[in-house]
Amino acid sequence: MRVLVTGGAGFIGSHIVDALRTAGHEPFVLDTAPAPAAGGTGVRADVRDGQAVARALRGVDAVCHQAAMVGLGRDFADAPAYVGANDLGTAVLLAAMADAGVRRLVLAGSMVVYGEGRYDCPRHGTVRPGPRRPADLAAGRFEPPCPHCGAELAPCAVGEDAPADPRNVYAATKLAQEHLSAAWARATGGRAVSLRYHNVYGPGMPRDTPYAGVASFFRSALERGEPPRVYEDGAQRRDFVHVADVAAANLAALDAVGGLPEGTLRAYNTGSGEPHTVGETARALAAAFGGPGPVVTGEYRLGDVRHITASSARLRRELGWRPAVGFSEGMARFAKEPLRERAPEPSPSPPPSPPPSPSPSPAGEWGPPRAG
Repeated sequence: MRVLVTGGAGFIGSHIVDALRTAGHEPFVLDTAPAPAAGGTGVRADVRDGQAVARALRGVDAVCHQAAMVGLGRDFADAPAYVGANDLGTAVLLAAMADAGVRRLVLAGSMVVYGEGRYDCPRHGTVRPGPRRPADLAAGRFEPPCPHCGAELAPCAVGEDAPADPRNVYAATKLAQEHLSAAWARATGGRAVSLRYHNVYGPGMPRDTPYAGVASFFRSALERGEPPRVYEDGAQRRDFVHVADVAAANLAALDAVGGLPEGTLRAYNTGSGEPHTVGETARALAAAFGGPGPVVTGEYRLGDVRHITASSARLRRELGWRPAVGFSEGMARFAKEPLRERAPEPSPSPPPSPPPSPSPSPAGEWGPPRAG
């Protein structure tokens, strides 16, 4: 199978490219980076460049759409960049897929679409608390109370059928990507899978950028000889899933997406199934790295949610996927594995489209690595 991987030179995308090649598929990369991190063939272009996307789709059987601006970012001023990179980019890709007759899509979704996730109240059962109040956060009251009685809540795993409730710009764009993909599937008879990734970590994570994941922040601090700085009280629950397992989930989704009914998008939570706190993660990395222990700062960010872990039972049951890298093993490895140097931050507006041509120019194409 020939598979276009948008963002295939990035952190997760490059692992997917490797996994595709190992499985005997033919990956083709579209990315703004100068060369795919994992080798292979591709074109250097922005996913918002419709002409470049159309050329990249020639002969393609399916698409793994990984290109996106990720993370919480700095503040709301990032909104145009997120919407441009994530939602406009997805719209351009889907329009080109409709024209090219490519009808199979695996989308890099995110668990952030759930917002605060699922909680149980001893009096009111399953509830969905509203956004945490700045006054409570400033006072160190980090746990969201029951919206009906104010009681303490127990965080639980979220299923794919839970209502979406995005709490920041990034989350809103990831939900919009799913809506666009579902609309494309209905309009074209296409089939789509959205893999709602949890906190992905592993070799090749970007370092020292406001858009990186928390595990990268901790690891970068340790490399500088500094203690990892943990927000709030460190008790935030997350699910950390290794990038090798996420790549394997993409392969499983590519195998399964063709069997979905026409016009369908199917969502799958993609996590390890082992919730851990942010504080645990910082301590595990510090111990494995041999660096200073973490510092719990009590600081907070308004766009953050307190707890979000989701059940991956549907992915395991329907696609036969199982994570292979446990938390302890994965964090011990990640403490010693290389990070990626900081990449340029995305632009809020797409680059100008090049004039039409029958094929990508040699300067814009990638090939197998050559000896210097």
